[in-house]
Amino acid sequence: MTLWELNRLSASAFVTALGHVFEHSPWVAERATKKRPFKSVDELHETMITAVWSAPQPSQMALLRAHPELAGKAAMRGELTTESTLEQSSAGLAHCTPEELARLTALNAAYNKKFGFPFILAVKGYDRAGILREFERRLERDSSVEFEEALKQVARITRFRLDALLGD
Repeated sequence: MTLWELNRLSASAFVTALGHVFEHSPWVAERATKKRPFKSVDELHETMITAVWSAPQPSQMALLRAHPELAGKAAMRGELTTESTLEQSSAGLAHCTPEELARLTALNAAYNKKFGFPFILAVKGYDRAGILREFERRLERDSSVEFEEALKQVARITRFRLDALLGD
C-alpha cells in the first residue's frame, strides 16, 4: 500500500489498514484519520505519536499493556501478532537457550511487577545478549522515567511498522 492509497481510504478502512501498527490499539489510527491527508510517512507517524502522547495516562498504560512480553507466554503459544512475531524472531528470541529463556522469564516477571506493563523494546538491531543487557539496565530505572521510555520504544516500533507497510 502507498501513502496516496492510504489517504484515500474511508475512515473505517484507514483504521483497519493501520489499527495493528500500535499493538491492539486501533484508537491511535482512529484519531489520526481525522488529520488526513498526510504528505509523508513522517507526518503520519508524528500525528499518531502525538495522539499517544496527548492521550490520558490510562489510555497510554493500556497501549503499553497491549504489548506482549519478549519471549513470553504469548510467544510460546504462538499468539503474537504477525508484526511482533517477525520482530522477536529477527532478534533471535525464537531460538533462546533454556538459560536465556529462564532469564527472560524472570526479567519479565520483575519488570511487570515493578512497572505494571511489559518491557517494550524496539528489538531491531539487537541480539539476545543485547536485549538482556537493556532489560537489566532499564529494570533499575524510576517508574516515571521507564514509562516515558516505553512510550518512546513504542514510537520506534511503530515507525518500523509503518515503513514496512508503506514502503517509504
